[in-house]
Amino acid sequence: MAGIHFEYSNFKQLLQLNIGISDRLDENRAESFTILYCDLEDVEDTLISNSLQEILRTSDSIVNHGKDYFFVLPYTDKYGGNIVKGIFDEFFAKYLNSFLISYPADGDDADELIEILQNSVKTFCKKDLSYLDFLK
Repeated sequence: MAGIHFEYSNFKQLLQLNIGISDRLDENRAESFTILYCDLEDVEDTLISNSLQEILRTSDSIVNHGKDYFFVLPYTDKYGGNIVKGIFDEFFAKYLNSFLISYPADGDDADELIEILQNSVKTFCKKDLSYLDFLK
């Protein structure tokens, strides 16, 4: 098991792809996918790599900007995203600074999801993700 890693520059397109798939396959527009943000600043690269191999499904997507990691978890609601986050916490033996948003509950398009993620992480995690402005 392992998620698929995408370049940071493709993050918006990855969200657009997941929105398109969700809209096509999920007529009731439930929480179709969740984005889990994790700050892995204090985690060794080798440990990060091992965790991605062990924890994520092959259908999950990974994008990172430095030690800021974004996991796109298809057909996963916030409850399921919290379970994945808890597994990361346990794997690293520490509580990770993180935040979850879901499509379409938290935003209707990629730009809105990115903006809500930025604002939420800034407010609740005290972390500035202004580099995401490049994607809008």
